[in-house]
Amino acid sequence: MSAFENHWEVGTDVGGTFTDIIAIRRDTAEARIAKVPSRPQAPVQAMLEAIEAVGLRKSEVKRFVHGTTRVTNAIVENRLPKVALVATEGFADVLEIARYRRRDLYRLDIAPKSPPLVPPERYFGLAERLDHEGRVLKALEEAEIERLLAWLKETGVQSVAVALLHAYANPVHEKMLGERLKDVVAHVSLSHEVNPEAREYERTSATVFNAAAMPIAVEYLSELEQRLPIGPGLQVFHSAGAMVPISAVKRRPLVMAMSGPAAGVSASVSIARQLGASRMLTFDMGGTTTDVCLIVDGQAEMTDGRMLGDKPLRQPMLAVHSIGAGGGSIVRNGPGGLAVGPESAGSEPGPACYGRGGTEPTITDANAVLGYLNPETKLGDRIGIDIAAAKRVIEPIARALGLSLTETALGIIKVANATMARALRRVTVERGIDGRDCTLLAFGGGGPMHAAGLADLYGIAEVVVPSASSAFSALGCLTADFSFLQQQTLRAALDGIDFARVSERIEALSADASAPLLANGVAKAEIQVELVALMRYAAQNDAIPVPFVLPLDVARLKQDFLARHHALFGYATGEPCVIESVRAQARRPSTTAVSRPATAARAESRGTRSCSFDGVHEIATAIIDRAALTETVSGPAIIEDAWSTVVVPPGWQAKPDTAGNLFLTRGAA
Repeated sequence: MSAFENHWEVGTDVGGTFTDIIAIRRDTAEARIAKVPSRPQAPVQAMLEAIEAVGLRKSEVKRFVHGTTRVTNAIVENRLPKVALVATEGFADVLEIARYRRRDLYRLDIAPKSPPLVPPERYFGLAERLDHEGRVLKALEEAEIERLLAWLKETGVQSVAVALLHAYANPVHEKMLGERLKDVVAHVSLSHEVNPEAREYERTSATVFNAAAMPIAVEYLSELEQRLPIGPGLQVFHSAGAMVPISAVKRRPLVMAMSGPAAGVSASVSIARQLGASRMLTFDMGGTTTDVCLIVDGQAEMTDGRMLGDKPLRQPMLAVHSIGAGGGSIVRNGPGGLAVGPESAGSEPGPACYGRGGTEPTITDANAVLGYLNPETKLGDRIGIDIAAAKRVIEPIARALGLSLTETALGIIKVANATMARALRRVTVERGIDGRDCTLLAFGGGGPMHAAGLADLYGIAEVVVPSASSAFSALGCLTADFSFLQQQTLRAALDGIDFARVSERIEALSADASAPLLANGVAKAEIQVELVALMRYAAQNDAIPVPFVLPLDVARLKQDFLARHHALFGYATGEPCVIESVRAQARRPSTTAVSRPATAARAESRGTRSCSFDGVHEIATAIIDRAALTETVSGPAIIEDAWSTVVVPPGWQAKPDTAGNLFLTRGAA
């Protein structure tokens, strides 16, 4: 046994309301789970408190992986540091021009576009030029670099985004600037490192986002390295569904955007494969947001980007759709009736029923009024449930609507479920999938409470609540592969393809993807490289992913593209095909083993409690300790452990398996 086999591996998910943690002992696979309130102003302190919450000392931690919403929240809330943009002369206003579309087609009272990420006074046009194949048309002169350096010293910014025209095809000028700028400004973001792809606006936007995130990320990651000095064992989960070393994240902090939700999807992929589910919908309801994703045949859907704060964030990531409807989402009674979110009570003060000073009604308060939360114990031995406080904040809405507290609370839950059902439609119906044929995997603090109601509304027949559901995203941080991903524009027509050029570019891309793993001590023989071609017809705009292997078989690649195109759009033609981009993901498969997590039971998880459901008010409901459940239970029932509550409404039943998963289905036992 090695010297650290009895040490612990720790995964944490730093959310807007709670920081979840799961710790796994390397030699026995023993697992411990806990939650602590998040600290938006001191995220590292919250992580260290989480380690203490599972009864560990820092010296016992050999590997620490975390996902976080810190970068995402800073972007969405527009709390970004000042950034300067360096672009090719004549193209510095690309962010201001953006795309020719309005934010709202029918709202003439608002500006057609949101303000650019960088104001015009911090644009700098550099005299240099490449063509679309990377050939130098105008060389970058020393005098031009000196002019830029003088301008930067005058502006005083600490973060610079460099996005030169066609740098994805040839980064020679960006590399020159990177070397010269590193001694002038603290943070430099180069577009060929962040998003080496065509589409100037999206590439520039991603590069600016990355530059703005660098001060935020470097500061807290450096603090984490100082306070938890475990070297290469310190890792970050990224938005493409795997973990990466901190050294790589400091250069590309944008990979942390949506990393927390991506970790939950990564763990869901493992469950989908174990259960043999051909189609699965993930339903991750936390304190601030609800995140959903589609898994087909054991693979999570990927996307080349998404919108954050009305701006494009272009980089390969899991296709997670997020909405502002979590347990802490604030409930409003407006002109259009009840609405939930996107504003959240967060962790401070949190929902009123937490007894921490919250004064706004939330979804969690509605659940408390309906009897779903246990008032006799504390969540995780830390947070009590104050039913009276929940009733006080919901009572004004009930009075305004002329309804009872119970009817109002049920209405809030219905509105929340309808909001979340719309999110499910975004990742199913809009992609040609019938969501009613999917299995719903519910996790997060609120997912198991709302899962059956959401399934009823959407027409889903089966729900799975995984073991360790309350810390499922933290579990995903630990069980995911150690990986890094690169994607680059190639633009190679299949007819008359230049094999030498294409093979050279793919091999270089694979080497770039493998470099961070090699730098962190992973042996080359342990690294697997997966390749995906982003392909389209020559006259199309958007590309679709098609996996392939080397040596490149052009006939097979075209056949696979046509089959994929027909599956997605219902037709395929004999038109010329183009490889627009290539994606290379280097990974070392995970070796982390997990036993069934020993989740502490609540002392009062027995007997009955009065609960209300749609159509059935104030009914005696069985309260069951999840750890002790061995047989099928018919609703109404509440299944509890220290950190999660599973609601089994009338007409539903719950059945456990040996791994600790719960299967909820309609019908009597």
